[in-house]
Amino acid sequence: MVELRRKHRDVLTAVAFFALGLLIHRLGLDQVTGERGGSTPFGVRVAILAVACAGQVFRHRAPVVALGVAGAATAVDLHFGLSMPVMMVCIDVLFVATLHGSRGLHRVLVAVVATTTVGITAAAAAVEDWRQSFYTGLLLFSLLVVPMWWATNVRRHRESAEQVARIAELDRRAAVNAERNRMARDLHDVVAGHMSAIAIQSEAVLSLRSGDPETARTVLKSVRENSVRALAEMRTMIDVLRADEPVDEPVSVRLADVGGLVESAAAAGLDVELRGADVGELPVGVDVAAYRIVQEALTNAVKHAPGARTSVVLERQVLRLVVVVRNDVVDGPRGTGTGTGLVSMAERAHLVGGVFAAGPDGAGDWVVRAEFPL
Repeated sequence: MVELRRKHRDVLTAVAFFALGLLIHRLGLDQVTGERGGSTPFGVRVAILAVACAGQVFRHRAPVVALGVAGAATAVDLHFGLSMPVMMVCIDVLFVATLHGSRGLHRVLVAVVATTTVGITAAAAAVEDWRQSFYTGLLLFSLLVVPMWWATNVRRHRESAEQVARIAELDRRAAVNAERNRMARDLHDVVAGHMSAIAIQSEAVLSLRSGDPETARTVLKSVRENSVRALAEMRTMIDVLRADEPVDEPVSVRLADVGGLVESAAAAGLDVELRGADVGELPVGVDVAAYRIVQEALTNAVKHAPGARTSVVLERQVLRLVVVVRNDVVDGPRGTGTGTGLVSMAERAHLVGGVFAAGPDGAGDWVVRAEFPL
């Protein structure tokens, strides 16, 4: 469709130049340089103009063809004395070919125009006096160099704009990918953390044989709390995603609420202990990241070391916050995992300038340690 529109525009342009050229010839305003051998018949001038305009039809689709036809017509017209209509067509074809042609054609045109201008000017200086050479060079500069110079500048600005647009598109894609990664990380933390606890606690209730109503009530209460908390956090995330304008994500969790995670893990069967200093008034990013890391570490302990002795230690120093979750490595069946949780914890720590490490220590325990700057 674009090519068809451009073809029609080129045809209309050629017709308009031809009609304007006829008018200029009729008004006697066509002569640019002196004629040879007397007056040139009007029919010859019209025929030369028609050939030049025929080449103008191909200025976008086949710029080399357009240059060849218009250049040949201009050479013949120059033999009889260069006329204004043919000169106008030649300038238009040269401008469009320089602007829209390939890089190779652009380089060739620059070389040809520079060589032609310098060569004819030098020849005029050798044959005529320096004044004639000056006027010849000025004429060639106006007819050839100026339109090419103008088209080259427009071409460079257009290419620069296209590069800026490509960079902006790459930045937009990077931002979209970063947002998707953040959403995936948050969804994993919310869904995996709470849902894993619910599944394990539900399984614990189903496996009760003694029919202890108090234990069942405690576990079911934890299941309900996890369900309500998961729904609340999911609803918060959906509200953020539905917002028309970018907004700061509401803070729905705090490290000060880590006691609820410990109780949920205890209800799932862990022998968990919480030791820590005052963790109030933390930077928001550190607060959320530390909470999510403790949540993920306890979830992994419930899945991979059911019933293990576990400790959560929060240590607030002058310039940093240290979070350590340690659990025994127990024998027996373990839950399967993909390692997404470890990647998510590391990403959360690094996003706020922290340091993260997870793995077995020399005493045979599994240790998750994160340090955050304050």
